[in-house]
Order: sequence, then structure tokens, then C-alpha cells
Amino acid sequence: MSELVIAGKLGVVGAGVMGRTIIQGAIKSCLLPPQKIWAAARTQRTCDQVRQELGIDTFTDYTVQLAETSIIILCVKPYKVEGVLEHLKDNGLSPDTLIISIAAGVSLATLESLTGGQNPVIRAMPNTPCVVGRGMTVVCGSAQTKPQHLELTKNLFSAVGTCLELEETHFDAVTGLSGSGPAYFYLMMESLADGGVRVGLPRDVAVKLVTQTALGAAAMVQQSGRHPASLRDDVTTPAGCTIAALLTMEDGKIRSVLARAVEEATRTASHLGGSASSEKTLATAAHPD
Repeated sequence: MSELVIAGKLGVVGAGVMGRTIIQGAIKSCLLPPQKIWAAARTQRTCDQVRQELGIDTFTDYTVQLAETSIIILCVKPYKVEGVLEHLKDNGLSPDTLIISIAAGVSLATLESLTGGQNPVIRAMPNTPCVVGRGMTVVCGSAQTKPQHLELTKNLFSAVGTCLELEETHFDAVTGLSGSGPAYFYLMMESLADGGVRVGLPRDVAVKLVTQTALGAAAMVQQSGRHPASLRDDVTTPAGCTIAALLTMEDGKIRSVLARAVEEATRTASHLGGSASSEKTLATAAHPD
């Protein structure tokens, strides 16, 4: 990737796991040098850790940095967004500064309202595999957002995985599927490894078999372009062990359970920031006109 061309600095408010990951991705991909990035954290201890780990400036009070900052990424919990944006607005936030929020459920309308409606605003929903450079991030922009703002944002998140742009109406569903999705796979991998242990495999061997199988299966879907059901049929020979296992899974309604899990996570995401978009989407899907 080529270096991002921005007038000022990139600021990350919230130097937790995701904040650090985004910064690290930008530095490792040579999008921005460390001297053009700063991070803010609640405690001095965290600031010291991040400064030592990433070689960037860190602050508990970042007010003086706002005048020379072009992009601010909010990596805070949804309930903290309002306070952070009010602090920014009250302390010299430039109307030209791009605001990127990764807070689940906090709508563009809410973000625009909290910034006074002048700043370009982008919502992003990454997931935790960004930590290992295999993340999935979806972004969408406000009415004030220009194509170059979206391009900058997609470059930042592409440095830690894959990034695509969707309409905001899909965001709660994205949160329920890919945002929460890693946890679903961890549970499935844990369960499959337990099965391996049950039939005699050492725990470490079972985990290695499961994780590599999961990686391989995902790569086959991505690279072949074939439907997962078609690839599943390739493994399912007549009267074989695979069909026996699949029928057992179907007896347990695994297909319905997983689909319903995404639906429930989407419904919950719609309430995190007061958004009603997904409730409307789910109601329409259940009762189409």
C-alpha cells in the first residue's frame, strides 16, 4: 500500500485492542509513519504501554492535538461515544476532521447530531481477526462524506484484513454476522475439538486439526467461488462417515440455531446505539408487504 496523503495526523481515541491493531496496521503497511499518529487512553499506564509498544505519541488529554489532526477514529464503547464527541466539539474540533466510529449500533444520524452535522462521518464495523491481519470490516459514510474519505478509511482497514462498503441499513446485520461471528466459530471449533478428544485424540492435536481444517474450508469457499453446499457435497460420499455426521448435526437443528443466533445478535445490535433500522429490517423480512 502507498502512504496515505493527509494534511494532519491520525488520532485514535481508545487505545484498546482494536485501536492498537488499527495503528499497528497503518504503520506496518507504511500508510502512515508513527510520528503522524497519536492515541488517547483513559490512564497514563495505558498511554505508557502504547507509546512503548508502537512508538507513537499518547495522551490522556488530547485537546492540544485536535488542531493538527485530520482523522479521528473512535475506538470506544457505544455508551462512551456521546461524551467523547461532546468533548471534541467543545475543544476545537475542526469541521474538516474526518470522524470514524467503530462503535456498534451508533448510527450515522447520531454521530452527525453529536458533531453538529458539519464533519464527514464514517461508521466502520471491524472484527477481532484484524489483530492477525485477517479481519473483516464494513464501512459506510454520511452525507458529508466524500469519496476520498471513504477511500482513506478503506485503506486503513484493508491494512488489517478485508474491507468493503455497504449501505448503513445493513450495519446491524453486519454486526450480528461478522462483528460477533468470530465467537461463533470459536465455539464451533471448541466443540469439534471436544469431539476429537472424546474419540481419543490429544487436546493439542484435536485443536490443530480443527483450526487448520477451518482455515482450509474457508479458503476453498473464497478461492473457488463455489457455494458452500456444493463443496460440502464433494466431501459427502454415499453411506460414508460425513453424511452420518451431517445428519446428526441436522438432528440438533444446527442450521436453524446458527441462523437464529445471527438474527438475535442483529436484534441486540439494533438497540446498542438506539437504532431502529434493524428492527424494521427484521420485521419487513418476517412480514413482507
